[in-house]
Amino acid sequence: MYYVYVLRGEVVSTKPRRPLKLIFYEAYLNRKDALRREKYFKTTKGKVSLRLMLREFFKFSF
Repeated sequence: MYYVYVLRGEVVSTKPRRPLKLIFYEAYLNRKDALRREKYFKTTKGKVSLRLMLREFFKFSF
Protein backbone atom coordinates (compact mmCIF):
# COMPACT_ATOMS: atom_id res chain seq x y z
CA MET A 1 0.00 0.00 0.00
CA TYR A 2 2.89 2.36 0.73
CA TYR A 3 3.89 2.12 -2.94
CA VAL A 4 0.60 3.77 -3.94
CA TYR A 5 1.48 6.85 -1.89
CA VAL A 6 4.94 6.94 -3.48
CA LEU A 7 3.46 6.84 -6.99
CA ARG A 8 1.02 9.63 -6.19
CA GLY A 9 3.88 11.84 -5.03
CA GLU A 10 2.62 11.98 -1.45
CA VAL A 11 5.92 10.80 0.09
CA VAL A 12 8.31 13.72 0.52
CA SER A 13 11.51 11.64 0.34
CA THR A 14 10.69 10.08 -3.05
CA LYS A 15 8.66 12.84 -4.70
CA PRO A 16 11.63 14.49 -6.49
CA ARG A 17 12.76 11.11 -7.90
CA ARG A 18 9.57 10.33 -9.81
CA PRO A 19 8.65 8.52 -12.00
CA LEU A 20 9.61 5.29 -10.23
CA LYS A 21 9.56 1.74 -11.48
CA LEU A 22 8.69 -1.15 -9.16
CA ILE A 23 11.32 -3.87 -9.58
CA PHE A 24 10.82 -5.94 -6.42
CA TYR A 25 7.82 -6.68 -4.24
CA GLU A 26 7.18 -8.86 -1.19
CA ALA A 27 3.92 -9.17 0.72
CA TYR A 28 3.46 -10.18 4.36
CA LEU A 29 0.43 -11.13 6.39
CA ASN A 30 1.37 -8.92 9.32
CA ARG A 31 3.36 -5.79 10.02
CA LYS A 32 5.80 -7.51 12.38
CA ASP A 33 7.10 -9.83 9.65
CA ALA A 34 7.35 -6.98 7.14
CA LEU A 35 9.38 -4.83 9.54
CA ARG A 36 11.67 -7.76 10.34
CA ARG A 37 12.36 -8.26 6.62
CA GLU A 38 12.92 -4.53 6.07
CA LYS A 39 15.47 -4.44 8.89
CA TYR A 40 17.21 -7.48 7.40
CA PHE A 41 17.57 -5.76 4.02
CA LYS A 42 19.24 -2.82 5.75
CA THR A 43 22.02 -5.06 7.11
CA THR A 44 25.13 -5.88 5.10
CA LYS A 45 24.06 -9.50 4.68
CA GLY A 46 20.59 -8.37 3.59
CA LYS A 47 21.98 -5.96 1.01
CA VAL A 48 24.13 -8.71 -0.48
CA SER A 49 21.14 -11.05 -0.56
CA LEU A 50 18.94 -8.46 -2.27
CA ARG A 51 21.67 -7.65 -4.78
CA LEU A 52 21.96 -11.34 -5.70
CA MET A 53 18.18 -11.64 -6.12
CA LEU A 54 18.05 -8.61 -8.41
CA ARG A 55 21.20 -9.35 -10.39
CA GLU A 56 19.34 -10.86 -13.33
CA PHE A 57 16.95 -7.90 -13.55
CA PHE A 58 19.74 -5.36 -13.69
CA LYS A 59 21.77 -7.46 -16.12
CA PHE A 60 19.07 -7.34 -18.79
CA SER A 61 17.27 -4.06 -18.11
CA PHE A 62 19.97 -1.57 -19.10
